[in-house]
Amino acid sequence: MFAAVDLGSNSFRMHIASHDGDTIRILRTARDPIRLAAGLDSHGNMTDAAMQAALECLTRFHSILKTFPLDAVRVVATNTIRIAKNAPAFLPLAEKAIGYPIEIISGEEEGRLIYMGVASTLASSNERRLVLDIGGGSTELILGQGQEIERVESFSIGNVKHSQLFFPGGRIDAASFEAAIVSARSYFEDAAPPYYPQYWSTAYGSSGTIRSIADAIAKNNLGDGTLSRASMDALKQRLIQFGHTSRIELLGMKPDRASVIVGGLAILIGVMQELGFERMMPIEAGLRMGVLWDLQWRATKRDRREQSVRGCLQRFHADEGRAKRVADIAGLLYTQLKPTADTYARYLYWSGLLHEMGLAVSQSGYHKHGAYMIANADLPGFTTREQRVMSIMVLGQKGNLRKIEDALADPDLAKAILALRLAVMFMHSRIEVNLDEMRLRMKNKIELELKSGWFMHHPTVSFLIEKEKEFWNEIGVDFAIKINA
Repeated sequence: MFAAVDLGSNSFRMHIASHDGDTIRILRTARDPIRLAAGLDSHGNMTDAAMQAALECLTRFHSILKTFPLDAVRVVATNTIRIAKNAPAFLPLAEKAIGYPIEIISGEEEGRLIYMGVASTLASSNERRLVLDIGGGSTELILGQGQEIERVESFSIGNVKHSQLFFPGGRIDAASFEAAIVSARSYFEDAAPPYYPQYWSTAYGSSGTIRSIADAIAKNNLGDGTLSRASMDALKQRLIQFGHTSRIELLGMKPDRASVIVGGLAILIGVMQELGFERMMPIEAGLRMGVLWDLQWRATKRDRREQSVRGCLQRFHADEGRAKRVADIAGLLYTQLKPTADTYARYLYWSGLLHEMGLAVSQSGYHKHGAYMIANADLPGFTTREQRVMSIMVLGQKGNLRKIEDALADPDLAKAILALRLAVMFMHSRIEVNLDEMRLRMKNKIELELKSGWFMHHPTVSFLIEKEKEFWNEIGVDFAIKINA
């Protein structure tokens, strides 16, 4: 049983579901229209009121989550928390309230998860499709075929800010609508060509905004009743007649959506005009369903992150033999170090695989280049936090440890970095690691216990280990070598 929590710019939402062998079935849902994007002040900070409302919602979600026997929970945060300047101060409070780590995902990762949710709902269809999601703070365009994602982009335009910018105070008129549509088109103009209709057969709208627009059109007999540009124009005219968001009364439109629906409709019309297509299908699937499927696939060893790492190795022409050797040795040493949890085990393995990717930039300082690339690359399946952890490991694989000294305060992370440093050293020295010949411990100090004669068989390592002792001693960690008879 899994749970997916989506901390969106419009609403916080939650799905609790189980996999029945064929599909994922939703057991419980919850939604709270927090309007976090509307709670950003002029300096780009979430206001105290917005944060308090968010924390109260997360506390309620936690009370629901703890009543289910959950195998895994994933909490993802999107655009507003991505861009809020005070997000670092808010996140610890939010994680305490929900009881789980919160992952700030990139717009591209958000798009990929949205597509996964849509594709899973459409079963095994091999059609070429465009998926559009209009959120409170960003809009995603995803092109794919069947289950495969071919292209994904995230645009910094969402219905909350667009509504505030072009319909201030809730006033609606024809001139404001046209300005809002033209502005929306400008966001997509340069990126549009790969998404033109000749590259796909069906367009799907996955967001709550698009579904609300579709419901309003269908239930109020506007246009032809479908999500077509003619129907959207009819809805636009009806909204102009209302004159103000507070006076909007349409069947199928929840009152809490009325204030942002005008901006969302302008964006939707702008996208369709710029890409040049006439209609799309609303679909009851998206980010949360994608997160649930991602959890299911991780549980069944079909982790997208593994594919991302392998793809990265190939893209940057890394030596896969050397990469796997380091990853395997690091894993063996890390197990011997007995971490308190397996939190970093997989990140250590992936960092070992990627430890030389910086060679694609330069031979000198490749660990620094690799760390930067990992922290900033678009790696499907990974969160910003996960990439930062791997970046620290790759940066710490060699050289002085002062550059990552803060990270070493986490005992398990320190053990992972030690394991990676020694693995890189042994790989360079072409040493076949035999755990029967060495014992590695790390508590208050590092102890490397070796069999007598080990240095005689590996003379160059003696110099490297002495340097390693110096690096650890510089940050106040003793590194002792013990030779057994």
